[in-house]
Amino acid sequence: MLALSVTSADPSVSAASPALRAVNPQAQGFSAERLQRLQDYLGGLVDSGQVPGYSALLARKGQVVWAAHYGMADDVQRVPLSEDSIFRVYSQTKVVTGVALMMLFEQGKWHFDDPITKYIPEFEHLRVFKQQNPDGSLELEDLQRPPTMRELVTHAAGFGYGLGKDTPVEAAYWNDHYIHSASTDAAIAKLAELPMASQPGLHWHYSAAVDVQGYIIERISGQRLDEFMQNHVFGPLGMTDTAFHVPADKWSRLVRLRAYDSTTRTLVDANDPVLVLDYSKPPAVASGGAGLVSTVQDFARFAQMLVNDGELDGVRILSPAAVKLLCSNQLSEQIRSTPGEGFNHDSGWGFGVDVAVITDQAKAGTLRPAGSYEWGGAAGTWFWVDPVNDLIFIGMIQVMNRWGHPQLVNIDKDSAALVYGALVEPEAARH
Repeated sequence: MLALSVTSADPSVSAASPALRAVNPQAQGFSAERLQRLQDYLGGLVDSGQVPGYSALLARKGQVVWAAHYGMADDVQRVPLSEDSIFRVYSQTKVVTGVALMMLFEQGKWHFDDPITKYIPEFEHLRVFKQQNPDGSLELEDLQRPPTMRELVTHAAGFGYGLGKDTPVEAAYWNDHYIHSASTDAAIAKLAELPMASQPGLHWHYSAAVDVQGYIIERISGQRLDEFMQNHVFGPLGMTDTAFHVPADKWSRLVRLRAYDSTTRTLVDANDPVLVLDYSKPPAVASGGAGLVSTVQDFARFAQMLVNDGELDGVRILSPAAVKLLCSNQLSEQIRSTPGEGFNHDSGWGFGVDVAVITDQAKAGTLRPAGSYEWGGAAGTWFWVDPVNDLIFIGMIQVMNRWGHPQLVNIDKDSAALVYGALVEPEAARH
C-alpha cells in the first residue's frame, strides 16, 4: 500500500521552513481542482510502475501551495518516501555552483571576458580535436585562444564531458574519469591533457565546464568547494541536508538509485561508472557539476532565494543585480543565430550562468513566461524559477536514463504544463 504525504493547506502549519509556509492554493491564484491533475499525473507514474516514487513542491510568493511525497524511497526494501528523503541532484548542482561563482563576481574577483587561464594557467596549452585517424589515434590542433569565463558558464568553452562514448572526445573523457581524481590539481592536470571538443565560442556543448568553475572557485576563494558552499550558501540558507556526501546518521534517508533499462524496459539498479558516486564520505574533489545531494525542502529554500532576488529569511546570498545577470542570456549571438545549435533563437531558449532561460514563450512552446529559468539532474530531478509569477517548482525522482524512458522523458515539461494550467490568476492578470 503506497502512502501519499501532502503538505497541509492550513497556513498555521509550517512547511519546509518559516519562509515557506503552506496555504490554500486559491489564496495564491491556483485552482485546487486543476492542481489535482498534477498530483494524478505524478501519482499515476508511480502507480503504473514507471517510477518508484517522487517528491515535489510548488510555491508562490514564498508560500507552498502544493507538495507531495508519494511512493517508495527504496522499492526493493519497501521503504516509503518522506519529505526529508535525500536525492542525488546531479547536474542541478551546476546552478548552485553558478550562484557561488556569482558571489565572487559581485566581489570583483573575476570578469566575464577574462580568459580562464588567468585562474587555471595549466590550461594554456589545451589542444583541440580535429579528426580521428584510421589507427584510432586523435589528430589535434592548437587552441586558437583560451576560452573566456563567459564561454565557460555557458558551455561554449569547448570542453568535452564523458557522460557517454558517442564521439572520440567524449570517449576520451569517459575513459579518463577526471571527476574521480585524488585532488583538484590532479583533476586539472587530467583535463589539461584531454582534447577539447571544439575551439572556444563556436558551439554550445554540454561539458565539464561547471566542474572547472568549481576549481576556479577554490583557487579564487582559497577554500575547498564543499567548504565554500557550506559556509556561504547551505549554512546561511538553512539547507541542512544538502552536501557532497551523506553522513552515517542520514544514510537511511538516501533514496535508492535506479536506472531505466531500455532493452528490458524495466528499472534496474544504476551502475554507471562515471555517475554512481560514493556518497558515504566526503569526496576527494567536490564536483561542481554533479556532486550534490539534497531534499525537496532544501532545494526549495535555494530556489526561493533566487526568486526573492538573492535573499531568504533576512539573509542575502546575492544582490538583485547578480541574480538578474545569472538568469540573463549570456550565450553569444554567433551561436544563437546558427541553425541547429543548442539554445539558438528559434528554440525560444537562451543560456545564462549555468541555467537555461526562456527567451520567447511561443517559440519555446511552453506555458511558462519568458524570463523563467531551469535545470535538472541525471537521475530525474528538475526545477524551475519563474520571476514573473514569483513561483518555484522542484521535482525529484531517482531514475537514471529517464530521457530514454517513454513515460518519463517529458516529466519536466508535462509537470510545467499542469502547474500553469492550474494557475488561473497569473501575475499579468493581476494588473
